[in-house]
Amino acid sequence: MACEDDVKDIFQSADCVCFDVDCTVCTDETIDELAKTLGMGDEVSKITCSAMRGTMSYKESMIESFNLIKPSQSDIRKFVAAHPVQLTPNIRELVTTLQERRIPVYLISGSFVCLIENVAEVLNIPKENIFANRLLFYYHGEFAEFDETQPTINTDGKAKVIQQLKDKHGYQRVVHIGDGVTDLKACPPADAFIGFGGNQIREKVKNGCHWFVEDIKELLSVLQHKDN
Repeated sequence: MACEDDVKDIFQSADCVCFDVDCTVCTDETIDELAKTLGMGDEVSKITCSAMRGTMSYKESMIESFNLIKPSQSDIRKFVAAHPVQLTPNIRELVTTLQERRIPVYLISGSFVCLIENVAEVLNIPKENIFANRLLFYYHGEFAEFDETQPTINTDGKAKVIQQLKDKHGYQRVVHIGDGVTDLKACPPADAFIGFGGNQIREKVKNGCHWFVEDIKELLSVLQHKDN
């Protein structure tokens, strides 16, 4: 049976590391923040909390949330321009350390590509390493729906993405890091899961993982320990 030391060992020798974005790489829940700007913050926050606790499916939460806020393309552009990326402390150093070791880094998120492309840009992560949902708009820019063909719209979507990465690239030691139930469910096929509680502590995740950290420095320390 896996234990914390096993997870640390896999992390030290990982050939691929995947990150959740909201409340992991970044300090906030992007969809909640978007909803606030459109006057639906409280309602959508409750829906997001239900999904993160696992009391409703992620897909159900998206349907409810976007039927409420219905953002246009113009709304999205204004939101991204007015909300600089809020990185979790020390995440930039961690991503850079992994990249310097030639370990591929991916962002696998239940958020939307149009909302997190700037996160990837700030961290020098290639856009093709983003796996997230997509919004669909009518010709004049009004919200139509979200693309239900993307795997990340489902609770087990992150697991599907990781399996696709392993099949395509032959990764043998994949680590996934995140704060939500959809992240917990990504292992397996991820070879190790690290629960993160630096921004939000989800009890189901904390109790369900073998290694739970509340500070990115803990991850950096384990990598540096390998060097010593």
